[in-house]
Amino acid sequence: MSVPQSVPHLMIMAGGTGGHVFPALAVAKELQAKGVKITWLGTRRGLESKVIPENNIDIEWVSVEGLRGKGTLSLLLAPFKLLRAMWQSASVIRRVKPDCILGMGGFVAGPGGLVGRLMGKPLVVHEQNAVAGLTNQALSKIASRVMSGFNNVEGLPQSSTWVGNPVRESIISNDTNQAEEGVIGDGHINVLIIGGSQGAHSFNQHFPEVFAKLANPKLHIWHQSGRDRSKQVVASYKEQKINTKVTEFIDDMAAAYQWADVLVCRSGAMTIAECCAAAKPALLVPYPFSAGDHQVKNAQVMVDAGAGVMVSNEEITDVEMHNALSILLVSKQKLKEMGAQAYTLHKPNALRDVADACLEYLNA
Repeated sequence: MSVPQSVPHLMIMAGGTGGHVFPALAVAKELQAKGVKITWLGTRRGLESKVIPENNIDIEWVSVEGLRGKGTLSLLLAPFKLLRAMWQSASVIRRVKPDCILGMGGFVAGPGGLVGRLMGKPLVVHEQNAVAGLTNQALSKIASRVMSGFNNVEGLPQSSTWVGNPVRESIISNDTNQAEEGVIGDGHINVLIIGGSQGAHSFNQHFPEVFAKLANPKLHIWHQSGRDRSKQVVASYKEQKINTKVTEFIDDMAAAYQWADVLVCRSGAMTIAECCAAAKPALLVPYPFSAGDHQVKNAQVMVDAGAGVMVSNEEITDVEMHNALSILLVSKQKLKEMGAQAYTLHKPNALRDVADACLEYLNA
């Protein structure tokens, strides 16, 4: 009598922000389609507490938080909080019995990854940014496999593999990565301003005046403002006599990328990955408080490839922003050439490569 094979079981650790949660969710769905059971390890405070249950994936909870910017008392209590999170993680691992653990960033991955390795579980780590977070820097030293969204990531060992960041299939450009030959007329240029799910205060506050000073009648602007901020942004554009589409959220990002000729955005890892996958150039304004200044390093990758221009958040109201936009928004031909350069950075097999690395240990 044959013994039925057990279903391979992966525990995913990712939490906090969409930059960690959504790539990990894409991997989860890819592996579920291959018959893998998924359990998520997360916190009740992060984005995962909402997104993962909505996607019908089992989630287990631990209590953990970051250390950056904390006061003296929090730092003194940190070792005890870490021990509690490790005990909670160990309890989950003993109960659910995963065959492999995947860490894709966020503080929740630290205690779970450490305990998992101590319990003999294979650990796969994926770092999305050009500078590794503290958690992944630590886990990369004990992981079974380390992968990255950018090449030569600061804080990761030389043995790490550059696979790219998983991007939704609908966003990937159907166009070739070659710019069209000849001149593309002098039609309107579509500018998509993305401030992230919460919006970007400096974008909302300053861009109406910035584009008014630019005085370019050929621009069509779509500004994503964030929750409960659209009225103020609409009023600001009207005051500057600029006809602009303003929305709090963009539900269909694939359609938005297809519409756009150029993006004005922050430089989180997934924003960079989506720009490259969609073959779109960008004016990048890194979030000024990103850990380790990783958004500057992310943006520099596109700038070095000739696919983007970077302006600091402090320069939004200065001549540097005006000059950057004036140079960038010359013609659709120039933007298309830059978009072709962005596409050269796209790693089309990122999702499959991360999933395959997990399957290698799940099926061992």
